Amino acid sequence: MAADYISMAADISKQTAVLKQDIPETMAGFYAMAGGADKAGALDSKTKEYVALGIAVSTRCDPCIAFHTRALVKMGVTKAEFEEVLGTAIYMGGGPSLMYAAHAMEAFEQFSAK
Repeated sequence: MAADYISMAADISKQTAVLKQDIPETMAGFYAMAGGADKAGALDSKTKEYVALGIAVSTRCDPCIAFHTRALVKMGVTKAEFEEVLGTAIYMGGGPSLMYAAHAMEAFEQFSAK
């Protein structure tokens, strides 16, 4: 059965909100790091999201796939661009990355259908 990446992102967001409330210093530090890493510089934000998606696939993190796919869809990524990123992740991670690239395609389809 395919995962529901839209619900997954929403569910994780609810729980990270709890963590933000319960451990505010840790979460503030994480969000500061994320903001610094995501900020456009030598690489634009879209390119950085591509890197994050590749890492999400290679580390087999479904919630990460959900968040970075959602961000890329909001940025206007095309299916062809998305698939090229997955191709690189598959190349770097072999068979296990191929299986999670399939998960990422499911996430892309779900977020694109909204």
